[in-house]
Amino acid sequence: MTGERHGSIRATWLGHASVLLEDGAVVLTDPVLTHRVVHLHRRAGGTPRVPTPAPDIVVVSHLHADHLHLPSLRLLAQGTVVLVPRGAAPLLRRLPLDVVEVAAGDTVTVQGTAVTAVPARHSGTRWPWARLRCAALGYLVEGNGAAYFAGDTVAFPDMAALHPALDLALLPVGGWGPWLRGEHLDPRAAADCLRLLRPRVALPIHYGTLWPSGMGWVRPSAFHDPGHRFAEHARRTAPDVDVRVLAPGASTEVGCGAGRSGS
Repeated sequence: MTGERHGSIRATWLGHASVLLEDGAVVLTDPVLTHRVVHLHRRAGGTPRVPTPAPDIVVVSHLHADHLHLPSLRLLAQGTVVLVPRGAAPLLRRLPLDVVEVAAGDTVTVQGTAVTAVPARHSGTRWPWARLRCAALGYLVEGNGAAYFAGDTVAFPDMAALHPALDLALLPVGGWGPWLRGEHLDPRAAADCLRLLRPRVALPIHYGTLWPSGMGWVRPSAFHDPGHRFAEHARRTAPDVDVRVLAPGASTEVGCGAGRSGS
């Protein structure tokens, strides 16, 4: 769906990597809908529970517990379609959900909105000691417009070829602790990705929400600042991209189609 588009995408950032996209169908990314995730607690925004409108389809990017969060998935309505990386379905076997395994290149269409799994570069394990390994994914959502949810990733060679005319990119710019480890984008690296992706609008996510209990005093800038640092770097590296820094729970509308400006 790369031709002329009309209408808009409404994006609501629920915190961390959870975004509710209303783009024809309602798509929910990596839902974390509770106050706590293992040793992490929510420090910003209210606990969202199940968002409204209810999602038509849920996408899970990889196996880490702050992305594939079973207590949050358990809150979804019975029969909700949930896309997971190929091999991950056994982790959800006790949940009354319609679990669909996908690999990069696979497309599932719900209510006229196409959701396509795309590559990502990030750890594929659930826990450091776990044997189960599934390739991490991002997702393209094409309904009224074209949106890219990166999940967790670093830049990869084919990123520039994901879509010729993105309306919206949801990019991780931080993490859930004082130090960012492993294959993650920091604010500067995420801003550099904008030159490859060329979206009209970008939202920073995956920061400013979860934090280890009792560590609020350790490097607080790593919690609060990544979104604004991403916007600052983007003004220099990709000045044509409209970067919108939201608070958890806030929404924005993105107009779709060539020549349209976001609102």
